[in-house]
Amino acid sequence: MHRSPRLAATALLGTALVTLVPLSPAHAHTLPAVPATAETAPLYDDEAGGNADADDPAIWRNAPAPERSLVVATAKEGGLRVYGLDAGLVQSVPAPAPAAEGDAPGRFNNVDLVTGLRTPAGRSDVAVVSDRGNDRLRIYRIDPSQPGGPLKDVTDPAAAPVFSAGQAEINDQRTAYGLAAWQDRATGRSYALVSRRNTTELALLELRPTASGTVGYRVVRKLALPSSFRLPDGTSWTPCGEPGEGPQVEGMVVDPADGTLYAGQEDVGIWRIPAALDGKPVLVDKVREYGVPGAYDPLTEECEAGSDPGFGGKRLAADVEGLTLYQEPDGDGYLMASSQGDSTFALYDREISEDNEYEGGFRITGASADLDGSEECDGAAVLNAPLGSRYPRGLLVVQDGHETSASGGEEDREATGFTFVDLGAVADAADM
Repeated sequence: MHRSPRLAATALLGTALVTLVPLSPAHAHTLPAVPATAETAPLYDDEAGGNADADDPAIWRNAPAPERSLVVATAKEGGLRVYGLDAGLVQSVPAPAPAAEGDAPGRFNNVDLVTGLRTPAGRSDVAVVSDRGNDRLRIYRIDPSQPGGPLKDVTDPAAAPVFSAGQAEINDQRTAYGLAAWQDRATGRSYALVSRRNTTELALLELRPTASGTVGYRVVRKLALPSSFRLPDGTSWTPCGEPGEGPQVEGMVVDPADGTLYAGQEDVGIWRIPAALDGKPVLVDKVREYGVPGAYDPLTEECEAGSDPGFGGKRLAADVEGLTLYQEPDGDGYLMASSQGDSTFALYDREISEDNEYEGGFRITGASADLDGSEECDGAAVLNAPLGSRYPRGLLVVQDGHETSASGGEEDREATGFTFVDLGAVADAADM
């Protein structure tokens, strides 16, 4: 999970300068609440926990047996976790070891799925993962005939770094970060769109199956989003961050109907871009903090905020994180975005002709003392399709940045996890 330096308001009390962290906007508490249905066991980002940190999920539907569908999720240095629909662990896949002593270890950041990838041996469903530690993609074939280990690594050993020129540059970790898969309906080719950590750069990679059964990739083109912005009052604004770090993108999703990429620039907002990266980006919505000046304080590792000029949006609190697409059979649907700063989710019309109009939002809350909701959500995935008797109207899986339930969490260890939510309950509560 990436948390950029937070903007902090300041106020004078007597002669002391006090830093005030803004409270969640009131509107967050007026959004409908949807209870969690299930959650995974906690992940711990410490040595004893294998440095596992929940980040991003994807939902794979087993078409012949929907009740045996799977959730594939990243756990940073903890690799991948595969869960059943009961949120129980099915498989744990380790991240690669460091290339050499002193090098960065493998660190799995985001995951997405390609259904029916064309290979010399036939069609395969694969999970595509951004390995931030090694600046590479890793590809795993999904084999439901192996219930105890459905993921098999089929990455081409010759796969090159996505952005870096060599290991020294990889170790600086300006590496493959956010990820979204895309299949071009016109050509049948499969792609991954990848963002670069601490920069505004995006890359389009074509997946390339080999005769030996592995899958590699090649860079097609790259695009850089803006890092500074002209405000309505004529001034220029750059989001505050640590020195040398730009306003990066992580959450991404492609609408398969028209090949539109939606990309969340964490401290800025949501962009709409042709997935081929050959068109002009359009800013769909802004975070509330858009335009707020800030100065980075190295002692507190926070950005001290100036006065809000009022140019920001109303629905997203930085960071804007997980993006996922709720698709309806008739072509309608919603773009769903995680508003990490206030632990809510925003819904936008899928139709570009409607200019991706905001349609509402919701919160995910705890169902009991043993089943909490989702806070500071990073990644999210939705599947609007029947998944057996457990989720007959589909499933939403979101990252929980603060796993606080009593069902296995340890009070003295920070924990993350993944929360499962009945999509029917979301649709009813949010009037989708």
